[in-house]
Amino acid sequence: MRLISNFKKFVSLPFKEKKLLIEAFFMLGLMRLAILGVSFKRLTRNLTHLEDRTEPVKLPTEQRRIALTIGKAIVRAARYTPWESACLVQALAAQRMLKRRGIPGVFYLGVMKGETEDGKLNAHAWTQCGGEIITGKGGHENFTVMFARKW
Repeated sequence: MRLISNFKKFVSLPFKEKKLLIEAFFMLGLMRLAILGVSFKRLTRNLTHLEDRTEPVKLPTEQRRIALTIGKAIVRAARYTPWESACLVQALAAQRMLKRRGIPGVFYLGVMKGETEDGKLNAHAWTQCGGEIITGKGGHENFTVMFARKW
């Protein structure tokens, strides 16, 4: 029953939103495959250690609107993927989709002091365009930024 309800919601969306959701869904899948198929070291080799957090570039109104719309599409699509689409997958997908549209931003990778119950380090990834967190907003302020990449 929920599948039918979700399908009805999707069908009722404007064409541009449908197109963006479909793009986000496939980009999430592509990024998940990249994470599974490529070593983390290779995946993050272009990240640089962030010495300071400079003020973000102010985006024109239209680019800001598009960036926020892409972020919403990624977060929404991530809820329906049959694979795990956690913060790293979402941040990488956002980076690709925004970069394709010529919208500048920053990909962040942060860590939190302390370890999880299973002994793994607690990490988080998010993207930011202008002053807006596009993906990974929940709790990002609790993480110390270790690496970042501007595009």
